[in-house]
Amino acid sequence: MRRYRLYIPSAYRGQQLPLVVMLHGCRQWPDDFAAGTRMNFLGEEEGCFVAYPSQSRSANGLKCWNWFNPRHQHRGRGEPSLIAGITRQIMRDYNIDPERIYIAGLSAGGAMTAVLASAYSDLYAAAGVHSGLARGAARNVPSAYTAMRSGAAEIAPEVTLSPFSLGKRRQVPMIIFHGDADDTVHLRNSEQLLEQAWPGAQTLLRHNRSQRRARGGHSYTRTNYYDRRGRSVLEMWVVHDSGHGWSGGDPAGSYTDPDGPDASREMMRFFLSHRLKRQKAEEEVAEPPEL
Repeated sequence: MRRYRLYIPSAYRGQQLPLVVMLHGCRQWPDDFAAGTRMNFLGEEEGCFVAYPSQSRSANGLKCWNWFNPRHQHRGRGEPSLIAGITRQIMRDYNIDPERIYIAGLSAGGAMTAVLASAYSDLYAAAGVHSGLARGAARNVPSAYTAMRSGAAEIAPEVTLSPFSLGKRRQVPMIIFHGDADDTVHLRNSEQLLEQAWPGAQTLLRHNRSQRRARGGHSYTRTNYYDRRGRSVLEMWVVHDSGHGWSGGDPAGSYTDPDGPDASREMMRFFLSHRLKRQKAEEEVAEPPEL
């Protein structure tokens, strides 16, 4: 069991609305993360529920999600099961649109978001990862530090990561943010995450790249990747000279960089452009017993 905070938009009168699940980083907590990302303000603007699962100190002394532990990298077990369970509990308690459920996170929360996007591709329509790592980038604490510091990760094979998958797993649209001056999680990790999210994206998908500057802040490079129907299914935002913090975040929260482009607003925009076709997704993923 994990506690969570839930923001309910004032426009809610029982109608179907989207849900965004936000996973905090190490040494953070839900209220802190909500203040730093300002996602509740966007939830109010767009009419979205926003949930903030909370990692317990008893599960990790630094309140990190245990993304590096193989027990927490699979469907139907460990922390991914708990977070998916929170998502489904909110769906039972409120009228959540099952085609518009999204997940995002920062750092350790971003790494756990990568796990959820891969393991629960039938639940989440799109994902946002900020300063995170690919699923299976580490198998223990020493390999986690190696991956974080240098990006020198040997990603575990998909057959090991998804032993319960049947057929072709749905590829979850993903938006990725990372500062190229991040000395906590190396930028190379986001490049590995992009390849994992959509294998061969660099060569198989049409893409374009643009360079701009946030008003009064950092310059950034944005790369959009498009599927055969012309939909943007991947976005990679590299924020130049930015460290380990939520881009465009509010200093009222921890680990934020107010001078970057607004990651929260861009993620919300990306999320709401995607819907999950549930019948097809459910046919592609087998549900193992809860362990």
